[in-house]
Formats: sequence, structure tokens, C-alpha cells
Amino acid sequence: MPMITPPLSFDCKELYNADIKQTNFISRIFHILQGLRPGADLTSFQLPPHFNLPKSQLQCYAEMVYCCGQNLLEQCADGATPMERFLAVVRWHISTCRPAPFGKAPYNPILGETHHVTAGDLNVLIEQVSHHPPISALHATNQKKKIELSNWNRPVPKFIGTSVEVTIEGRNYLTLAEYGETYVMTPPKLNFRFLPPQVSEWTGDTTVTCVQTGLQATVTYKSRSLLSRGSNRVTGKVCKIDSSEILYSLNGSWDQTVTLEEKMTGKKSVLYDAKAALSNLKAPVIKNPQAVSPMESVEVWRKVTDGVWNQDWDMARKAKTTVEETQRDLRKQRATDGKAWKPKYFSKTSQDEWEWQLKGHPVPEGPIVLESK
Repeated sequence: MPMITPPLSFDCKELYNADIKQTNFISRIFHILQGLRPGADLTSFQLPPHFNLPKSQLQCYAEMVYCCGQNLLEQCADGATPMERFLAVVRWHISTCRPAPFGKAPYNPILGETHHVTAGDLNVLIEQVSHHPPISALHATNQKKKIELSNWNRPVPKFIGTSVEVTIEGRNYLTLAEYGETYVMTPPKLNFRFLPPQVSEWTGDTTVTCVQTGLQATVTYKSRSLLSRGSNRVTGKVCKIDSSEILYSLNGSWDQTVTLEEKMTGKKSVLYDAKAALSNLKAPVIKNPQAVSPMESVEVWRKVTDGVWNQDWDMARKAKTTVEETQRDLRKQRATDGKAWKPKYFSKTSQDEWEWQLKGHPVPEGPIVLESK
């Protein structure tokens, strides 16, 4: 049975970053990137298995939805007022930033690859809908809470000379059907800095907007500088869309706590506690092996993952080459046959986005299950 790698969390940070302690780690990264000009697009760049996380990018995206120690997504539907629900959505939005191991990258998903997981009442399905450029689309439903989540992501990694900057194009759409509210969210960037201090960090401005409630939040992830006192800093504000009147301010660190201050009263409270949300996270387990698709992430990359975990790099390289060569052969065959590939679960919209094909139908239960504590 395929091994499912634990989710990115504070508990796994040392495990994933073990190789960084080697003195030649940075020099090996620069050796791989030598010859690239600053600004070079790394979308099609293939890393050797030694620099891979033992999981697919699809799993990383989906974990942001189904792996959380406090079930923050469900709490978005529990607020008694529009403001309570809006702040709960902002809290969940911040929780999707996970500790990214420095110098490691997940596997690039193959075309048509999927990851299908059930976590309590939440069913999540993500599919790689495009390979060039790489785009994934996700849909999740919780019928009990009347929650529907859709998103699509296109990572655009670029070499910036002394760092790699990953801009994530895409949107999150969270609908709370009970209240007729839809929240639109944008993601931050992810930077890997090679010069001391070597860090991976989330940076840039993100927004959470709900037209139905007339509220918008801006959450800014600060880049560490030589003069900054801390890392992973977050600032932000909650405003009325029509007047830009600031109702709340946000301040803290996405990997510690984020504090909320009400502007009218000066009252402060903890909006988000990262340690509570992102500690002691468990990997899901395969409950129905017969229902696991051959295109399931953990199945596609099974042998590569085994090689990475066992540090059998020859095995991992051979397995990864087999996956890549199989995909090249399939592309050639489709070209010969004149057949265009189509996603199984998602379709492209006129706005150049991706949506769930089975409109009005929830995501079915998955063969992989995240068991409750």
C-alpha cells in the first residue's frame, strides 16, 4: 500500500529540513541553477529527487484545506453575524500558509493526476488540469455545514539570482450557502532565499473580499530584512468596501499568533494561533484501496516516495524518470491520434478560470480518509 507523507506542519519541519545542515547544501543548489539568468522561469525545471519533498504539489495544495488542528474551515459557517463569519474566513485564509521546507520542492503533478480525501464531513478532490502551464483545480464540499470551496492555482517560479520567487496565480472561492455569502481570496508569494539567513518565507499582499457583506481584508506577509526584528510577520486590516473605513487591524506572525484590534474600542484579541492550528497534524490513510485511482497522487509517485524516504536516490531517480517518460509517450500518442486531453472533473470558464464540472453535486467521499483525533 502506498505511503502517505505527513502534512507540512511545525512537527515535520526538522524532518523535511534535515539535509540543510550539510555544509554543501547551498553550493549544490547553486550548481543545479548555474547558467540561469535572473528572471528565468523555472516552471519546467526538473529537480533531482534529493531536492524533492516526498509528495506531489497536489497533496500540498489539498492539505491546506483538509489538514488543520482546529477545523477552521467549518468554523467559517458558525458565526452568528456577518462580521464573525468574515473574521473566521480571514483566520482560515491565514492558516493556509504552511511551513515550507527550505530548498525542497514537491513533485510536479502529471496531467490528470488527482488527490481525493475525506476529512470528517469534508470531501476534497483536486486535479491537475494543465501541465504546460501547470494548473491545478480543487473542489471541496461539506454538506452538513453547507460549505463549498473551489480554487485553482498556477505556480510561477522564477530565479532571482540569490533566491527563487514563486508567484501563485489563482483564486479561492468559499461559499457559505446558508447565508448566501461568497468570499474571494488571493494567495501570497513564496520565496526561497539562498544567502544568509537561508529561509523560505511567504511574502506579499493578499485579499479576502465578500461583496454580500460589504467587507474586505488585506493581509500582508512581510519579507525578512537585515533590519527587521522578526520573521514571518503579518499585518493587515479589515475595511468596508464602499468607504474603506478601517474596522480592525491585524498584527503578528503567521507561524505564531495574529492579533486582532478593533479600531473603535481598541479591544484586542487573538485571531489566529498557528501552533494550535498546525501542530500534531496526521497524514490521511487509505481506507478503500480498491477505489484508489491509478491517477491518485500517492499511487503515481509511490516508488519515487519510497526512494526518497529510504534515501535510495538511484531508485528514486529511476522511478521519477519512468513517470516522466510515460507522460512524454502519452503526449506523443495523443498528438499522433489528434486527440486533445480533457480534465475529468473540471472545465475552463470564459474568464480563463477553472470550475467543478458537476455543478450542484457535492464531492463524493474519497478512498483516502483523514481520521478524527
